[in-house]
Amino acid sequence: MPPRFRPSPTPDTWPHCGDGSSPQGINGCLGIPVSGHTACLAHLTDPDRDAYLAGLSPGADIDHRGTPFTGLLLNALLNALSDPATGHPHLGAAAFDAATFEGFASFESATFEGIAEFGHATFEGGYVSFESATFKYNAEFGYTTFKHNVRFEYATFERDAEFGSTTFESLADFEGATFAGYASFESTTFKGLTDFRHATFEGTTAFEGATFEGYATFGSATFGVVRFGSAAFERHVEFRSVVFMGDAFFDYTTFKRDVEFESATFLCGAHFVYTTFMRNVQFESATFEGDAEFRSATFADTASVGPLVCTGRVRLSGAVFEGPATLSLATHLLECRRTRWSSTAEVRLRYATVDFAHAVFEYPLTIAAEPDPFVLANGQQMAEDPFASAPDPDVRMASLRGVDAAHLVLADIDLSGCLFVGTVHLDQLRLEGACTFDTSPPGVHWRRWPLVRFTERRALAEEHHWRAIQPGAVPGWNVAVLGAGRAGPLQLAPVYRALRKAFEDGKHEPGAADFYYAEMEMRRHADDIPRSERSLLTAYWALSGYGLRVSRALAWLAAAMLLTVVLLMAVGLPRDTPRQTAIGTVPAGGGKVTFEIDKDDPQNPTGSRFTGERLDKSLNITLNSVVFRSSGQDLTTAGTYIEMTSRLTEPVLLGLAVLAIRNRVKR
Repeated sequence: MPPRFRPSPTPDTWPHCGDGSSPQGINGCLGIPVSGHTACLAHLTDPDRDAYLAGLSPGADIDHRGTPFTGLLLNALLNALSDPATGHPHLGAAAFDAATFEGFASFESATFEGIAEFGHATFEGGYVSFESATFKYNAEFGYTTFKHNVRFEYATFERDAEFGSTTFESLADFEGATFAGYASFESTTFKGLTDFRHATFEGTTAFEGATFEGYATFGSATFGVVRFGSAAFERHVEFRSVVFMGDAFFDYTTFKRDVEFESATFLCGAHFVYTTFMRNVQFESATFEGDAEFRSATFADTASVGPLVCTGRVRLSGAVFEGPATLSLATHLLECRRTRWSSTAEVRLRYATVDFAHAVFEYPLTIAAEPDPFVLANGQQMAEDPFASAPDPDVRMASLRGVDAAHLVLADIDLSGCLFVGTVHLDQLRLEGACTFDTSPPGVHWRRWPLVRFTERRALAEEHHWRAIQPGAVPGWNVAVLGAGRAGPLQLAPVYRALRKAFEDGKHEPGAADFYYAEMEMRRHADDIPRSERSLLTAYWALSGYGLRVSRALAWLAAAMLLTVVLLMAVGLPRDTPRQTAIGTVPAGGGKVTFEIDKDDPQNPTGSRFTGERLDKSLNITLNSVVFRSSGQDLTTAGTYIEMTSRLTEPVLLGLAVLAIRNRVKR
């Protein structure tokens, strides 16, 4: 817990300037009387004031709460406290609560050994300076009002600094200031230029509820833990080259104009939860060594997030992009669940795993893998030192569930682990470049009966999970698919169907063939089809792999032909070739002779049946059957039926083989 400041005392808690006859002091003065007197320093007689000042020495404690100071009076006080060795004011504990400073007020190079209290003070003059001042104990400026320029350049706060509810009506210059303890600017109002360039905040810093009405710059500042929760930046703000040593909280912050985080470094977590970016936001060359949280943030205008490096997670879940967006990220994980994209967007990634579940795209959105390091505006490549040990910069999609893919373009993305069930309009998904999917485990596997041979093909992660949990599953199917749930054939069949169409529209026929095969597999295993249809699909799968497995169809064709040849040799060819005979009767006395030509019935073979001659005839008959031709050979009754069967089955198997070849080579 950050230290808590004690409440600044209010004027009604101390005695007022005067002799006590007036509750408001002399002429309404609220100044506390100088010790031993009834009047404040401003209203002492000249001799008494001179005597008081002459009695001061460097390092003395002073109490001038509520006192009105002119420039001359303040100079006289500080001169009385000046260290002869340095010529600079040296104060012990200094109480200026509710004091009023008119004209020039300079505490330049002053040293405050004790607590410095300026709570509720008002600086009405033209110039206020605490430049190079040193606060060795707590400095309290809560509820102070600076009506003109104030400078804390290179001031040092060795303990806690309280500026809560302070009002800076003009320039607030803290360039090069050092805050060693807790620094509070909660509910502070900065109406003019605010300059924290090169400032160092070593402890926790709070800007929660602060309002920046003018331009604000924190360029090259260094923060420990910093909180900007619910702050409002009404003009341009710059965080260039800022180093955040601890967690940086910008939750519920509103940036009404441009905001720049170029080359900023976040060594711990960066939190922009529910932050609103009304105008352009830039994170070019920023580095996040922890998580970058943008959950439920709103990007109302152009967003340029990156190129940046994040060794943790970039979390954009629930974020809204109302304008064009360009995200260039080198990160381990990008979470974009339930994001809304209301304009065109491009997401270019390296090394990332991406989750876009239930995201909404109203305009085209491209997610692409960047093969080479990102190039910055100055033409230099962005350094990727945190990823030096990474094997490759590939980008992997984790989930597209619940997405309307009609406006989605994926380029060079690894989809092997992507969850697709629940995605709509997958048939309109555009896949560019080398988008890869997981594959089925190739090889021959014994699964009791029959022997199963898997040909390598594209397969979704959900199919891997489903097959891996089935009884008797062959090795190679991946069961460890995070979030796959209960998706089965009934849910996977339409997904494969839509992806098949997407590949066909992209003229990628081999890829479409893989998804057609998978679709048919899911249909065959689904629980909602009749047994007769499942039997038909099983036969189609066994004979030719749904018209896609050339070797299977050719193997069955060869087996059918071999069986036909064997059967013909065994029982189909007759023992001898039947001979024709002519029988006629010659009429008595001559005349026209009529002949009746007949042929012997083919006789079933006996003796040696598997001879070279019979093999030649059987092969001739079989080859003719493949191409729907009749051999014209004399056959036994059994042979006739064998030939009829072969003329029906073998051309079909040949056609399936030709179809499989076409599906594999078609473009």
